[in-house]
Amino acid sequence: MRVLVTDAEVNMADVLSLRMAIDEPLADGTELVLRHRATGDERRVELEPTRREADKAEVAVALDRLSLTPGRWDAYLQKNGPRTRMPSIDPGFSLDRLDAYALRQRELAYRAYRTRTGYLALKISEADPVADVRAVWFREGRFEVTGLLAYTGFDDDDSRRRARIELRHADDPEASVTALATVRGVRFHAALSLCDVIAAAPDYEGLWEPRLLVEGLDDPLPLGARIDDVDGRRRRVHYPATTVDGVRIRPCYTADDELRLEVGG
Repeated sequence: MRVLVTDAEVNMADVLSLRMAIDEPLADGTELVLRHRATGDERRVELEPTRREADKAEVAVALDRLSLTPGRWDAYLQKNGPRTRMPSIDPGFSLDRLDAYALRQRELAYRAYRTRTGYLALKISEADPVADVRAVWFREGRFEVTGLLAYTGFDDDDSRRRARIELRHADDPEASVTALATVRGVRFHAALSLCDVIAAAPDYEGLWEPRLLVEGLDDPLPLGARIDDVDGRRRRVHYPATTVDGVRIRPCYTADDELRLEVGG
């Protein structure tokens, strides 16, 4: 069977909806096979088309019933004989749609996407609350950052919450700088004086970890970038550095896509 995924979306209820162009009608007993790229674990579900034509088919699969674990899952179709990997022309990326998806509290986040080689796959991630970074810059001696509060369950409205940003040294949490932050609905803005950072611990170079403390949340939120489709942000995203009192400061990302300030070096 030849198949081409023309549209792939995971909706707010964690249901995977697929539209496919096919060279023969989708037969009863056809299964969607999801294979974990790292472990080889597989999940199978028999497809029940919501729409079936000679050259097209639409299906819906409830992902939360499949006990999927975090990681990358490649998608195949199978009917009795050999399985067919599913090529896709849908990039699976809409930032507005991903923002809306991130408004709900979740244990896992599911996303359909097209691999670099052009096939359908799923990315499953743990959905811990995070302050998702959208912009970072230096201005007038300050480090500033804006973004969206993801997976907190907050409403996207105009309500304000008390908040502050805290910057801690990676090797000594006692070395820290705090400042007030602005939170309206699920949007946040925070700024810290870079002079205060240097003055807080002049002997400490290395990485400093920002986090956001927000009224109504028990735990501080790490600042990271996890909602869009940029993989390997540590290698791909490079911010310009600034110098304060002869000390070089540069924002960067960890291997887990969390934001840090690199001081000195």
